[in-house]
Amino acid sequence: MHETILNHTGRVRAFVETAGQTVFFIAVWWVCDAAAKAAGLPVPGGVLGMLVLLALLATGRLRASRLTLGAKGLLNHMLLFFVPAVITLRDHAELVSPLGLKLLAVIVAGIVSVMIGTALIVELSMHLRSRHVR
Repeated sequence: MHETILNHTGRVRAFVETAGQTVFFIAVWWVCDAAAKAAGLPVPGGVLGMLVLLALLATGRLRASRLTLGAKGLLNHMLLFFVPAVITLRDHAELVSPLGLKLLAVIVAGIVSVMIGTALIVELSMHLRSRHVR
């Protein structure tokens, strides 16, 4: 009985931590989006928020371990962010026309280039970090 209560308490604690970290991510996005709009920056709030988080992590003001559960929760449910796009595609058949396929090619090329750029930056930073640790 005592183990069951401890197990339940651990799950509740994990849920509360996950919810808190997710709210933190949303708050950072919301504040950065409002700041970008107020300053008239041509950068989306999400990109500005990622830069703020990167700065906080790089300076040590925020430990990555403090965001793990929230980040995993968001990544586990990422498919939900793409459902509106699928519904739009169903409602607008013209997106499957030659023009729509050209748009798709541009979008895919953009996504692939961002992924490659991100991978290269991560590899470079890991290489520099490993050299610095030695």
